[in-house]
Amino acid sequence: MLIRHKHHATNRTYWVFPGGGIEDGETEEECISREMKEETNLIVSVERLILDEPEHPDEIYKWQKTYLCRPIEGIPKPGYEPEPEAAAEYSIVEVRWFDLRDEIDWGDKLLQDPITYPQLLRLREALGYGQRSWRFRYYVLVS
Repeated sequence: MLIRHKHHATNRTYWVFPGGGIEDGETEEECISREMKEETNLIVSVERLILDEPEHPDEIYKWQKTYLCRPIEGIPKPGYEPEPEAAAEYSIVEVRWFDLRDEIDWGDKLLQDPITYPQLLRLREALGYGQRSWRFRYYVLVS
């Protein structure tokens, strides 16, 4: 599941994994449950850690952990960002499941995303969803 952010100043949209940082006194599992509820309207059961990776040096977080979660209650819908700084910058406009076994329905925008697309490929490999294709993709990003 990914969430689509819409940047207020530019109207640009992009897909990201739901998530965020741990608050004081919170466990990782409590953080995941809170973030999923806030951003996707889902109450989840945290099943297990899948990926444990250092984040890109330019990013806000120093480490990224990806967990397998099972929805147990709720209907997925765009949530909110409770942090005022984040809410001032972007909003969540869509929540969508993506089939990790097949890129055909991911859409060009996601396939060209230099951050989320490689994360999806690593997640797919970690979960054992088939062999990675040996197709090469070249992208030129224009800002």
